[in-house]
Amino acid sequence: MINIGITGNKGFVGSHLKNTLLLEPKKYNVIPFERAHFENEAQLDDFVKKCDVVVHLAALNRHNDPDVIYNTNTSLVKKLIDSFERTESAPHVIFSSSSQEERDNLYGKSKKEGREMFSAFAKARQSTFTGMIIPNVYGPFGDPYYNSVVATFAHQVTHNETPKIEIDGNLKLIYVGELVAAIIDQIENKIDNHLLRVEHTAEAKVSELLDKFLYYKKVYMENGEVPVLESDFDYNLFNTFRCYMDIENHFPVKFTQHKDDRGAFVEIIRLGIGGQVSFSTTVPGITRGNHYHTRKIERFAVIKGKALIQLRKIGTDETLDFYLDGDEPAYVDMPIWYTHNIKNVGDDILYTNFWINEPYNPEDADTYFETV
Repeated sequence: MINIGITGNKGFVGSHLKNTLLLEPKKYNVIPFERAHFENEAQLDDFVKKCDVVVHLAALNRHNDPDVIYNTNTSLVKKLIDSFERTESAPHVIFSSSSQEERDNLYGKSKKEGREMFSAFAKARQSTFTGMIIPNVYGPFGDPYYNSVVATFAHQVTHNETPKIEIDGNLKLIYVGELVAAIIDQIENKIDNHLLRVEHTAEAKVSELLDKFLYYKKVYMENGEVPVLESDFDYNLFNTFRCYMDIENHFPVKFTQHKDDRGAFVEIIRLGIGGQVSFSTTVPGITRGNHYHTRKIERFAVIKGKALIQLRKIGTDETLDFYLDGDEPAYVDMPIWYTHNIKNVGDDILYTNFWINEPYNPEDADTYFETV
């Protein structure tokens, strides 16, 4: 069991890292941390003493006054080092720096100096330190207008706002899930690397990102089709896009029924990708599901009976309820990192059609059970 503390565990990268580690409770123990610990030496010392590894992600990225960014970020590093010294602790420290280190701005300067302070402390204590230089990170649940242009554009396009390209630069990107995997690799292998440049996994111009999001909006949001996705980058970008939608007001989406004397015909889905289609019957009062996925794209389509579909984002308490009736066939798509279920709330058998973008593989199921 590795005891891991994450500063900034409620932030973009920190929350993804925490949630991923919690998937393996027998392997990792995540030590609770609150931002207020930085202002309370006793609480910070108690936190530090419990950690085999400290992943320092807490930082200020944006502020009207660049001096506030610099002073805040260097101060957080100093407070952690002071706590290590007071408690005579020498955990493996993993520090997230930025490619901004090479630029002439106070944010980049604060990250570089923070990395150098941790490095000097580790060398003096002969402890393990990993200083990660990270490219632009994108993925679900980043803050628009703060974390990245990907988050900003995804929010704007899904909320019918008009994005504006300030500079059509070329971005080197890494998906948050890929970055989390790289951090966990450092945790498990306890690599003493004072300057580790994390390689980007995708590259795109700002205008290309916007074009993809506008394409997703037209094909997916307006037409209900799953778009053509040709690469891991496309899958990751599409799943990111879906998580910025106003899910509560977008779903359920009613199908178009074609009726004549013979009965009715409903098209369930049009696909730019493959996958697996399933069919289920559920007796009254029974609930299926209560699990979530971290990469899969999934659609529940109710074709007969009455159903309640529930969604809850992992790490939150808010539950979204969607009532569907086979008399008006409709569907709900499952965003990644949302646990979900479906319950028969009618008096008759519920008939549901399920589509998911990859066939079930018990050795790599990407299915994690958690009650909504």
